[in-house]
Amino acid sequence: MGLTAHDMSDMSRLAQLAMNPRDGASREEIYLAVASLYRIQGAGLNERERELMREILRRLTRDVEMAIRIALAQRLADDTTAPHDLILLLVDDTIEVARPLIINNPLLTETDMLRLIARAGTGHQEAVAGRPNIGIPVTDALAKCDTESVLLALLRNATAKISGASYETLVDKSRAFARLQEPLTRRPDLPPQLATSMCEWVSDALKTYIRTNYQMSEKRVDMALSQATIVVRSEPPSPKDPPADSAQKLIDKLAAGGQLKAGFLMRVLSQGQTDLFDLAFARLLDMELSMFRRLFYEGGARAVALGCRAAGIDRSVFPTVFNLSRQSCGRHVPLSEQEMAEAGQIFAGFNRESALEEMRRVFAH
Repeated sequence: MGLTAHDMSDMSRLAQLAMNPRDGASREEIYLAVASLYRIQGAGLNERERELMREILRRLTRDVEMAIRIALAQRLADDTTAPHDLILLLVDDTIEVARPLIINNPLLTETDMLRLIARAGTGHQEAVAGRPNIGIPVTDALAKCDTESVLLALLRNATAKISGASYETLVDKSRAFARLQEPLTRRPDLPPQLATSMCEWVSDALKTYIRTNYQMSEKRVDMALSQATIVVRSEPPSPKDPPADSAQKLIDKLAAGGQLKAGFLMRVLSQGQTDLFDLAFARLLDMELSMFRRLFYEGGARAVALGCRAAGIDRSVFPTVFNLSRQSCGRHVPLSEQEMAEAGQIFAGFNRESALEEMRRVFAH
């Protein structure tokens, strides 16, 4: 059953307003009105009505501020009743908008994820790689990617199911991408024979870990070591202190133009641009860089949750911020259930201002 005549009249008016806003209606208001109507009425729409709504949303997307689109995506992140094609429309938006849906929304199918891997950019692929409980068809497709950050996200996803063939591919790629080696060896489902073969090229510390955890004899390790030259890759450089002038100038320019927002933080963090992430986060919190780094990186999960709340980062993105920020400085500290529960209490109990005050209070002590 489609919309009533009254509903269609409203839709026609929204379509006209979308192209030529008037009567004080902004494109943001129209965008949210159409998206809300689509979400509520989705099950009763016919294809012509659905296409009309999608077309309005597509036309408005380029003019509606990203924060509005992100907020809508976050509201729909765990919605099981929203129309599937509305979810797909938002998933095809920029990664800042798409990320909470790719990671959390249960309506996305295996086919949807395979399409994203094949057609979307690195940010979307990384988000798919971090989605809980992805199956072998999806992980097989991800393992074929040649982007290190995507492969890292896959290996760090403890719930991802990876086939033996894909493990062979990932082990082979770890020769060129040294940062894959540690997360590979720490996966409990890595086939022992592949762990053995990695002893030909990993660092001494990882050889010891492999030998201990995969119950390899000294003789077996020595034989593996004699088969090839050991290639030791250095860890990525730590953040510059102070950051480069160009990074500071970029942050100043974005702040002056009102463009320094949570979406920018997520983008540079996912790209491994730690200096920009730290500078931007500190600026958003109006905090000295050294103070921010001390609180954020030494204060544990509570400090990260408070910082995210104060900067306007959604609760659903908190685990990603925590994990990626720790990985950027070579730490691997999984969040405990207690830390996740405490973070939830922070997001529920603090607003942006009180979260910042709490961070400063912690620093003062």
